[in-house]
Amino acid sequence: MPDEPQPQIPVETRTLTRPTASTAASAPEAGSAPGSVPVSASASGDSPAPGAALRYTRLLVIGIVLAALNLRPAITSLGALLEEVRDGLHMSGSVAGVLTSVPPLCFAVFGFTAPRLARRYGAGAIVCAGMVAITAGLLIRPFAGGTPAFLVASAFALMGIAVSNVLMPVIVKRYFPDRVGTMTGLYSMALAFGTAVAAAATVPMTEALGGSWRTGLGVWAVLAAVAVLPWLGLVRDRGAAPSSGRKPSGRGLSGGAPAAHGPATGQAPGLRLGRSRTAWALACFFGLQATGAYITMGWMPQVFRDAGVPAGTAGLLLAVTMVMGVPLAFVIPGLAARMRNQGPIVVGLGVCGLTAFSGLYFAPAGGAWLWAVLLGISNCSFPLALTMIGMRSRSGAGVVRLSAFAQSTGYLISIPGPLLVGVLYQHTGGWGLPIALMAGFLVPQMVAGVIAGQDRTIEDEARMRD
Repeated sequence: MPDEPQPQIPVETRTLTRPTASTAASAPEAGSAPGSVPVSASASGDSPAPGAALRYTRLLVIGIVLAALNLRPAITSLGALLEEVRDGLHMSGSVAGVLTSVPPLCFAVFGFTAPRLARRYGAGAIVCAGMVAITAGLLIRPFAGGTPAFLVASAFALMGIAVSNVLMPVIVKRYFPDRVGTMTGLYSMALAFGTAVAAAATVPMTEALGGSWRTGLGVWAVLAAVAVLPWLGLVRDRGAAPSSGRKPSGRGLSGGAPAAHGPATGQAPGLRLGRSRTAWALACFFGLQATGAYITMGWMPQVFRDAGVPAGTAGLLLAVTMVMGVPLAFVIPGLAARMRNQGPIVVGLGVCGLTAFSGLYFAPAGGAWLWAVLLGISNCSFPLALTMIGMRSRSGAGVVRLSAFAQSTGYLISIPGPLLVGVLYQHTGGWGLPIALMAGFLVPQMVAGVIAGQDRTIEDEARMRD
């Protein structure tokens, strides 16, 4: 699955509970957001009515699924219509390369601010704001008067995606601690499905709606607007969180800062990740797989179209690549967790990518469907990277720091790739050299992944240095 969702920053597991009457009265939550009022206990003094808890859980699941569906259409819908957008806005190949580099830039910059915003305003409130930003950006972008305005509107939508990327996995881990695997699988499947549908349906919808690329891009704002609705309800209904009898979380979806106890503070004394070989290997692996994913989403339809494949079929081929992440997002993390060393998986995925790029170089149209499938398998390095991040630290606080370091650094590493592909495409007039570059990225990716996949932790490295 492509680099999507988001930096996944594990936090301490929390259940959908609320404080008892005595807790609420004697220990108001620290750093609560303005207007956040502790909820009084039910008659039993422990948990809300079962009916209210069930409704809240259902609303939360619907919100998670709808949010995940909206985390990639802004990118893949543009990839399907990139040629029309370039012609309509008179973009050069280099500027189009800048456009395809905007997503990882926004994810690196805005995603880094998400934890701080969530501590102040609550994760649910920030995800809701993110869905609003996606809606506004997708609605404004197609009707921008020129390239600068188009880029600004795109960045606004990507800002919403960036904060949601970070916080959606956090919400899953916090409010479904006993069903993390199931909910993460559901979230990943919805993300991959939204990615694939946007790639496959954008061109046919554009033709059905009159043929204007502006309408074809703008229609995805409707799906984003629908995703706002459940999060509005979740932010208002912050006290109805169901209980499973565990320790209260101390805040709802729109509460303020978390309680000071536990590993969620993210403090891991003695861990200097800048001196950790494993941390840097993970950052490089994450960044290089993200490079491949955004090149694929931004440029693969154009590769096929330049080879003589019709526009609708090129979008469908991208959809095939993206949809491979649906089943493999379930399979790869479980397989990786059972292995002491994840290097063989890294190499296997890299070989699939090298085969696909070789095919695109020598016979892009003749074996298009096979190349699309192999690229989809190769792009599933994303869930593998997230799994390895969770396995390379012994503590929750260490995982928080390692995840933030690997993903923020990785997104920065991924920025030049799509831009460089666009520059090479413009100056060479063909895809030979750009495809060779794409294949070349896979070599250091496999090397970094093999190092990151070794059975050790950042705490082990810290002790060795000491």
